Amino acid sequence: MDRRAFLQSASALGALGAAGVLGGCSGGGGEAPAALSVEDLPELKGDLTVYLGRGEGGLYTKVVEAIRKRNPELNLEVRRGPSTALANTLVAESERGGARADLFWAIDTSSLGQVIDRGLASPIPADLRNRLKAPFRMDSLAPISGRVRTLAYNTERLSPEAIPDDIMALADSDLEVGWAPAYGAFQSFVTAMRLLEGEDATRAWLEGMQGHAQEYAGELGAVLAAEQGEVDLALANHYYTLRLKAGKPDANVDLAFTRGDAGSLVNASGVAVLQPGETAHNFIRYLLSREVQSYLAKEAYEIPLVPGVPTPPELPSLERIEPPRINLTRLGDLQPTLALMRQAGVL
Repeated sequence: MDRRAFLQSASALGALGAAGVLGGCSGGGGEAPAALSVEDLPELKGDLTVYLGRGEGGLYTKVVEAIRKRNPELNLEVRRGPSTALANTLVAESERGGARADLFWAIDTSSLGQVIDRGLASPIPADLRNRLKAPFRMDSLAPISGRVRTLAYNTERLSPEAIPDDIMALADSDLEVGWAPAYGAFQSFVTAMRLLEGEDATRAWLEGMQGHAQEYAGELGAVLAAEQGEVDLALANHYYTLRLKAGKPDANVDLAFTRGDAGSLVNASGVAVLQPGETAHNFIRYLLSREVQSYLAKEAYEIPLVPGVPTPPELPSLERIEPPRINLTRLGDLQPTLALMRQAGVL
């Protein structure tokens, strides 16, 4: 199947590959080459089992199905479920004789961290790792797409100048905040805060927030509450706001960012290789292709992690966002975070 046929089949699954391309590479730690097209990738053949974390409205499933259609000689088995549940399954399988998956594609690095900490992940080949922008080159996982923590604020209730650029200062403010403590992305954010600021400071922050924080079931609900004026701002990943504004251009919500702390954490979906081999590694190359990265940027508003694919235009570039320096796989250390949140009365 040629490139046009791949894109046409993908288009039926959501316009895969329809976004444009920017020239140039990202520096820092050595420049990576521009993303390859699927036209330049080898055909996938043989057996491959992928454990796929649910998320992004089924868009990851559509990517996998487009790859399956392009590669008729690939015998692809996909097991879907929540990323955390699949991580627990892989750990249990390993204790009973070995993980059954070749690849684990999770929506967050905390789930991948659980698998990596158990020694189940194989190293990412250097030539594959070096196709990623320098900050996302990791030994035991291949990040696929990024998401940044934001403060989604109501533009009628707040001006940008009224929003702290220090996440820790938010606890001492009088701003009404929407949050989703039971949500995995929020727990990864608190884990990052615990690692960066320490347990005592994180506990104090959680306790200080409770007097002016409203709980929601998910981060989309928190962003909707901010847009409707129920709260001043919401703590959420960036794409909820961008998706809302795409469907409602006059929405009363916009994005603000803290600087260098957990409030501007850049997390990522990613893949861990459990059974290394040519087919498994080449499947990741498809996920890092120009078409797939462009699709995830356009349809999911996620951040592409390879050069040559533009960031969603409504979002500042990674070079302008000031995320904290943290090993993303450490976000898998969730149990101390959950204990801390219970102690603070948040869970």
